[in-house]
Amino acid sequence: MFLQHFTSNNVIASIVSGNTMILFILCSGISYSIMTQRMIEKGEEMAAFRAQMLARAIFIDLIGYLLIMLNGPFSVILPAYATLFVLALVLVRCSRRTLFTISVVLLVAGPPLMIVGGSVLSEAYFLGDIAGGPLSALGVAPVFVAGMVIGRLNLHSMRNATWLTVTGIIMLVISKLFSTSVLPGLSQSFEKWLLDYTNIATTQPDPYAIWPHNVAPPLWQMLLTSGPQSGSTFQLLIGLGTSLLVLGLTCLIAKKGAAILKPFAAVGQVALTLYAAQFVLAWVLIIAGMNYNIGEIPFGGVIVVLITLIAGGLLVRFSISPLETMMRRFDRLFSGFQPAAGPVPVQSSNIS
Repeated sequence: MFLQHFTSNNVIASIVSGNTMILFILCSGISYSIMTQRMIEKGEEMAAFRAQMLARAIFIDLIGYLLIMLNGPFSVILPAYATLFVLALVLVRCSRRTLFTISVVLLVAGPPLMIVGGSVLSEAYFLGDIAGGPLSALGVAPVFVAGMVIGRLNLHSMRNATWLTVTGIIMLVISKLFSTSVLPGLSQSFEKWLLDYTNIATTQPDPYAIWPHNVAPPLWQMLLTSGPQSGSTFQLLIGLGTSLLVLGLTCLIAKKGAAILKPFAAVGQVALTLYAAQFVLAWVLIIAGMNYNIGEIPFGGVIVVLITLIAGGLLVRFSISPLETMMRRFDRLFSGFQPAAGPVPVQSSNIS
């Protein structure tokens, strides 16, 4: 995300734009499954786990809306992320096969429902977090549920790591080929049909009319696009393939050279703090009249990566994790859950 937000150029954008959010949500689903499994193994009551997740969702939602109030240059995914924490409570007892089936169904059915939600819920901000567009809970739910499936696997297994890597490569190659060779023609034909046989180009919402005449028409053309954060099935498949590839390679590296991943693991332990920091940093630089994008300077991407890794390492080294600490206290205050002292475990470090 730091690469995407602070080093925007064509090369980096082609790799990370949109994919960072999907990787973030995939890891969130994995963390959710890990927490669920730990709850079951420890024999904790389901009521306590629900209370913890509800408290955590409220805290993350509040942080998300505070960041939105900055009106910065980046989109904030935290409200949708918090909503997923609540909605996923109905799935914690589902089998791996059931979760896989739900993820596949959502990949197909989620985008059109998300587009309808982006229209009819455009002015209902709370409901919009649930199903109001590509950055809503419904828009990224297929990836989150896929993460819940992966979280049930043994990620220390070489076989599973290889399976994730190969699956990611296959999904990425097929999705990319389809999006570059077939999808453009389909998209043009579909948009032409929309213009010829619907009133999508001429209909303007009347803010004084009764619902649903006061909302914009659904943007059905988004169904056949693969652009970053479009929320289409094709964009989700490309991002999911990329994320599975990254995850698989990370697991393979961990088997042979875990030390290489330690700086990244440190960043993961303060993920919420660093996530919020990027919005505050961009806001401060804009207020100061400075350019926050250093993508055009030589090795700008390398500089951003190094700064992020150093910042994460220093925060962990000196036990500075303000948002993670506040979240644990919030858990205790409202859920009665007593989390273990110390830094958040790396396995569930993605804001969990």
